[in-house]
Amino acid sequence: MRPLLTADQRALMLANGQRSAEGIDNSACFPVVKLFTPDGACTWLLTELDPDDPDIAFGLCDLGMGFPELGCVRLSELEDVRGLIGLPIERDRYFTADKSLSAYADAARRWGCIQM
Repeated sequence: MRPLLTADQRALMLANGQRSAEGIDNSACFPVVKLFTPDGACTWLLTELDPDDPDIAFGLCDLGMGFPELGCVRLSELEDVRGLIGLPIERDRYFTADKSLSAYADAARRWGCIQM
């Protein structure tokens, strides 16, 4: 199975997490990675990793129930998730964020899901 994050994404997300830990406002931070269930309705736009526990990622989480929210998720738990027909979560290799995480979150709250 392909890792959820590339080495470059992991490094950038750790740097973002360190800035948050230092009290720097990351609200204008752009998502670094998009994860999704190819056979389901779940999507995660992640911006940072906790520098003290890099298994914990922060971002916009949409579990397909109409209530996307900002929060934390364990990458190790995502690695075990399977969709409706058993496919694992994938990283969108072609994703490039075009707005801040807060802008994605505002739009997702209006639509009830992450819109790309």
